[in-house]
Amino acid sequence: MAGDDMDPAFDAADDEHIRREKSKARELRQSVWWKNQLGRGQCYYCRARVHPRELTMDHIVPVVRGGRSTRGNVVTCCKACNSQKKYLLPSEWAAYLERLSRASGSAPGAAPRPGGSGEA
Repeated sequence: MAGDDMDPAFDAADDEHIRREKSKARELRQSVWWKNQLGRGQCYYCRARVHPRELTMDHIVPVVRGGRSTRGNVVTCCKACNSQKKYLLPSEWAAYLERLSRASGSAPGAAPRPGGSGEA
């Protein structure tokens, strides 16, 4: 199962759901809507300006946690944020960013770039 190496605190979605949603994500990547999202050149999470080729598709609610590959659940995301977010839910990600900003002394609303210096 896809969730074998994940935190045992949650049940991973079944393999069929993951396969189906990954297929939908591949289709969505070909859409004009997704290409327009990439063209904006901004990470949804840290708001950094990023070249469209450097953006990834992230599921706000991860597929392995039951999320779907729909316009309302996928966003453009820089590789640093995507690598850090992994399979976190929005509330878990917000708590992670809050811990980062407390540790760095940043203002709570100023999301520092995960794994980086906070510069775009």
